[in-house]
Amino acid sequence: MTNPLLTDWDTPFGIAPFDAISDEDFAPALEAALAEHEAEIAAIAGDAGPADFDNVIGALEAAGEKLDKVLSVFFTVAGADSNDARQALQRDFSPRLARHFAAVTANKALYARIEAVWEARAELDLSEEQARVLMLTRRSFLRAGAALEGQADARMTEIKARLAELGTAFTQNLLADEREWVMELTESDLEGVPGFVVEAARAAGREKGADGPVVTLSRSLIVPFLQFSPRRDLRERAFRAWAARGANGGETDNRAIAGEILALREERAKLLGYGNFAEYKLETEMAKTPEAVRELLMAVWEPAKARAEADAAVLESMMHEDGVNGRLEPWDWRYYAEKRRRVEHDFDEAEVKPYLSLDAMIAAAFACANRLFGLEFKPLEVPLYHPDCRAWEVTREGRHVAVFIGDYFARGSKRSGAWCSAMRGQAKWPREQAPVVINVCNFSKGDPALLSYDDARTLFHEFGHALHQMLSAVTYESVSGTSVARDFVELPSQLYEHWLEVPQVLREFARHVETGEAMPAALLDKVLAAANFDQGFQTVEYVASAMVDLEFHDGAAPGDVMARQAEVLERLGMPDAIVMRHASPQFAHVFSGDGYSSGYYSYMWSEVMDADAFAAFEEAGDAFDPDLARALEAHILSKGGSVDAAELYQRFRGRLPGVEALLKGRGLVAAE
Repeated sequence: MTNPLLTDWDTPFGIAPFDAISDEDFAPALEAALAEHEAEIAAIAGDAGPADFDNVIGALEAAGEKLDKVLSVFFTVAGADSNDARQALQRDFSPRLARHFAAVTANKALYARIEAVWEARAELDLSEEQARVLMLTRRSFLRAGAALEGQADARMTEIKARLAELGTAFTQNLLADEREWVMELTESDLEGVPGFVVEAARAAGREKGADGPVVTLSRSLIVPFLQFSPRRDLRERAFRAWAARGANGGETDNRAIAGEILALREERAKLLGYGNFAEYKLETEMAKTPEAVRELLMAVWEPAKARAEADAAVLESMMHEDGVNGRLEPWDWRYYAEKRRRVEHDFDEAEVKPYLSLDAMIAAAFACANRLFGLEFKPLEVPLYHPDCRAWEVTREGRHVAVFIGDYFARGSKRSGAWCSAMRGQAKWPREQAPVVINVCNFSKGDPALLSYDDARTLFHEFGHALHQMLSAVTYESVSGTSVARDFVELPSQLYEHWLEVPQVLREFARHVETGEAMPAALLDKVLAAANFDQGFQTVEYVASAMVDLEFHDGAAPGDVMARQAEVLERLGMPDAIVMRHASPQFAHVFSGDGYSSGYYSYMWSEVMDADAFAAFEEAGDAFDPDLARALEAHILSKGGSVDAAELYQRFRGRLPGVEALLKGRGLVAAE
């Protein structure tokens, strides 16, 4: 039978035919796609004619179409709907793919042709985008080791393959720990817990085949449990399990894996002539140097720590008033912070959630995109990889723009967190192709599904990434959508979160799921007033993680990962009742791959820009100012990585921002 992964997809908008694809199709499809890509690379490298942009760079852009199709499907299901077969395939595929792409960048004949185009670039009459793609292609080959010879070249290939194996193992170990731990509860254990948490625990119990409600290590369940459960003993048990992911000993322990990854990254950087991995990694980012990252993080750390320590004293006093002696512990913080929020802001999340149904928040995200950019969303009935997935066709003035897929609910087969990816990126070369974009979240399932305000913010965040993909309008896929500097990629996503806070958006879409009534004005005011609540805690747990990531890579690799983590936190003066947002054995951003390694700071670097960018709309007096929306699309969302990130931001805003707007936005300094 014909392998559906290798055929032309005669489906609406060329969406992958998920209903025709089985796990048995992936391995043979990968074999065929790798062979085809190898032949394409050999043809480009072996072309006897003079090297020019089209027959080298353009040809590289066009190569690997079949491989892209196979991998886009496989890695979508491997991350969002894993099973034993897919995990085994991933363990096999990752080092093979690393070796394959290492062989491409190590191809000396190919690199020589790239260099020939580079040397002749002044005579080639290249467009701005072509010049950028040429520079990025050459740079990526150099940074991959294309100029290495002999033993160094061979060692680089070994390192890449081993890093791929280790990153896959890290991810699968973390998923196993998250999937396997369950705390069974009786109904009496849930006394005093809001109904939406009880229902989420019951739904999790049904999914796990338990006799009653359970708490799992899904963030969408464990965080509200820690927030609302009056049972300190159960909070401690749940928190300790959550904090221990990846560090439980045995086959799923990630500590040794993390150490080996750091050592290999250092070796890789030194093979390429860099002092350490942070210098190598940050060279291509907006920040450029470890010193610039450290300066930003410390500018935020000091006011955040001061706020957190003041908050801790208040929360500990509240705990003592409850008759609980001793010091405030990490499993106490969220519980007493929630009690404090109810007192100081008269804010009860259980009162808010019925107004934030998943369907209503999806509609709100779509409506904002319509008002800002003229996009329209029509439901699509197409086979997808899981029954929970939904799809929409995205159009503008009747013209097809993209397909958007949403996969919103937590399940045991899905890795934790939330993410956006393009199953197909936008491009005009070698032919026009519209993007297929997916948002994956881990919200608690319910009938109907209700979101916390933080959940709703996550939905808007990931949809901001999706807009970056959908509105891309470049020629070459390698610079389309979110193919930008890591510390710029979070700008569109974090900027889009601001539209959730626009009062008119909540007035229109935050409606009670049963009555249809709009959120009362007084409650809306409380929601917006409480938006910056507990920012000391949230900023400290984030910046601590970013600093540990930076210190792991800025210098010699640590012999003992956990000892280095403890050393960094002690030097920072980490408050006792707060832990890192992601302890090292569960720090998937940093250890599942190279994406955010030495780059977890990038959320905050982008936040400096997003706070300043939304201030432009505030200064205009209209969150939907049409001129600013057009400028945002023209200068940032449509450009992808076709222009340097700093240049794009300056074209939009006229200057680069300082940290002041971020501090004000987080409520860490007094507003003027």
